[in-house]
Amino acid sequence: MGSFPNIRLQLPLVAFLLELLMIILFGVFVRYDDESDASKPDALTGNSTFLYRYASFQDVHVMVFVGFGFLMTFLHRYGFSAVGFNFLIASFSIQWATLMQGWFHHFKDGKILVGVESLINADFCAASVLIAFGAVLGRTSPVQLLIMAFFQVMLFSVNEYILLNLLEVIDAGGSMTIHCFGGFYGLAVSRVLYRPGLKKSHQKASSVYHSDIFAMIGTLFLWMYWPSFNSAISERGVNQTRAIINTYYALASCTVTTCILSSLVDERGRINMVHLQNSTLAGAVAVGTAAEMMLTPYGSIIVGLILGTLSTLGYKFITPALEKYLHVQDTCGIHNLHAFPGFCGGIIGAITAAAASEATYGSRLHHTFPSLDKHPGRSLGGFQMAGAVVSLCMGLVGGTLVGIVLKIPIWGATNDEDCYEDKAYWEVPEEEVTLIHTVTRKEQAKEETAVYELEPQIPA
Repeated sequence: MGSFPNIRLQLPLVAFLLELLMIILFGVFVRYDDESDASKPDALTGNSTFLYRYASFQDVHVMVFVGFGFLMTFLHRYGFSAVGFNFLIASFSIQWATLMQGWFHHFKDGKILVGVESLINADFCAASVLIAFGAVLGRTSPVQLLIMAFFQVMLFSVNEYILLNLLEVIDAGGSMTIHCFGGFYGLAVSRVLYRPGLKKSHQKASSVYHSDIFAMIGTLFLWMYWPSFNSAISERGVNQTRAIINTYYALASCTVTTCILSSLVDERGRINMVHLQNSTLAGAVAVGTAAEMMLTPYGSIIVGLILGTLSTLGYKFITPALEKYLHVQDTCGIHNLHAFPGFCGGIIGAITAAAASEATYGSRLHHTFPSLDKHPGRSLGGFQMAGAVVSLCMGLVGGTLVGIVLKIPIWGATNDEDCYEDKAYWEVPEEEVTLIHTVTRKEQAKEETAVYELEPQIPA
C-alpha cells in the first residue's frame, strides 16, 4: 500500500475559501421572496406555494442526500467516502446553485429572491453534480470533487438557461438538464483522469454482501421518491398529476424488465444486484422530459421496458467496452443509468412533443407547451431534440475542460494502488483483531497421549 496523500492544507483552504465566497455573495445578492419576507404583504399564508411544494422538496432532498449517497456505498472499502463526500459536495452545490440559478432566473432589482422553488432547483443541480461524482467515485480527492462541483454548477446553470429560456423546451424531470448533462460531464472528466494502472486495485472496486445491501437502500429511496422528483416543479393540476403517473408506471415496468434481462444475460439465470440497484431506475430518468406530456400510462410502461432492457445490457456489455476501448473508467456505471437514458429521455420528449395536437390536449395544449403562445406553429419536436444535443455537447466539452484542470497535481489525488480506499482520506476505526490459537501437531499429539490423574470421589 502506498503512502496516503496529506490534504491537511488543501481541503480546509479550498473549502474555507469557497464557503467564504458563498457568505459574501449571499450577503450581497440573496433575499427572501415575497412569501417568506415578513415585511411583505404576501408573506406566508395557508395557501402559499411554499407549503404546497414543501412535501415535494423534502422528497427531492431525501433523494439527494440519502438516495444518491447510499447508492454509491457498494464499494466495500469506500463507504465513508461515498456517503461523506456525497454529503460534502451536495451541501456546497446547493449554495452555489442558488446563486447561479438565481442570477439566471430569479434576479430582480439587483437581488436574488429565494423561495421553495429555489430550494428544489438547487437540489436538482446538486443531483446532477452527484451523478458526475459517480463516474469518478473512488479515484478523486475531496478537493478535486469540490473544484469539479464548482465548475459543473456554472455549466449546469448555463445549459439550463439555454434549454429553458432560449430554446424553451419542456424538461420537468430533468432528463436533459440533469441526467444527460451530468452524466456526460462525469464521463468526460473520467476520460481525462484515466488511470491505466488501476487494474491493480480492481479487487477494491468490488462489492461484498453487506455493501450491496446498503446500496440497495439508496435504490429504494430513489425508486419511491422519483415521482416527486419528476413532478416537483410542475404546475399544480393536470401537468403535475401526469408527471407522477407516468413516472410511477415507468419505474414499475423498468424493474420487472431489469429482472428479466439480468437473468437472461447470466449463464445460470441468476439476477445481478448491480442491475437491480441501477437499471431499475433508468425508466424514471428517461420519462423525465415527457413526464408532463400525454405520454399515456401504457406509453410509460413501454419506456420503462425499453430502458430497463438497454440499461441492463449496458452494464453487462457497454461499461467494460468503454474502459477497454475508450479508456473511460465509469465506477458507478452512470452511462447506463443517467447519461444514455437522459439522452433517450430527450428523444422520447421530442417524439411526444411532435405528436402533440389540440385533439390530444384540447384547450390545454398551450398550457402544456407555453412556447406556442409566442411562437405559433413552432416545431416542438425539433426544439426538444436540439435541447438533448446541446446538453450532450455541453457535458462532453465542459467535462473535458474541467478534467484538464483537475489533472493538475495540486489537488491531493491518491496513488493508483490506494484508490477505492477510505483510509486515504478518512479516519477509519481499527478493525477488530481476533487472536486464533494454533495448536501444532506436536502439541496435539502430546495432548492426546497425556494422562490426567483424576481425584477419587469420596462417597457421602
